[in-house]
Amino acid sequence: MLRGKELWLAALAAILIGGIYALVVFLTREIPNAGELFGHSLGILGFILMLMTEILYSLRKRSRSARWGRMSDWLEFHIFTGLVGPFMVLLHTSWKFNGLAGVTTLFTVVIVISGFVGRYIYTRIPRTLDGLELEGGLSEAALRNARRLMALWHTVHIPIGIALFVAAFVHIGAALYYATFLK
Repeated sequence: MLRGKELWLAALAAILIGGIYALVVFLTREIPNAGELFGHSLGILGFILMLMTEILYSLRKRSRSARWGRMSDWLEFHIFTGLVGPFMVLLHTSWKFNGLAGVTTLFTVVIVISGFVGRYIYTRIPRTLDGLELEGGLSEAALRNARRLMALWHTVHIPIGIALFVAAFVHIGAALYYATFLK
């Protein structure tokens, strides 16, 4: 199995999406506006991927009885959608970062960076293919420190993720109100 395949697949998807974006810029001779069809579509699809990142992985993680695949596969899905979705949302911004949309973009960048940190910490803890921690492999002290670090990381990553989604839903509501309902 290719180690870090979710990162390679996310990079490949980003190159493909970036290529389509570059083609649109080349053909139209302008950066796609966030409120027009292409820019809007990037934002919607990227946000859906980000929602899937959080909701589906969290449901599988918390469901002990469900057998919806291995946790390691779900973590790879979480990482893939957690990279591709924000990339699409970044392209949706039209490279304008003012107001609430700018704050939402900042939260998005912070949560992606935090996700890389979490992935690194997570890989330091030996696990089964199903994602359960193994007791062997590391000295007890190193394992205890890695678990503490992972717990600390969760106390930062999760609230930032919540803030991101609150800001994103407010942004979406405001965009609908001002761009759609007032016309």
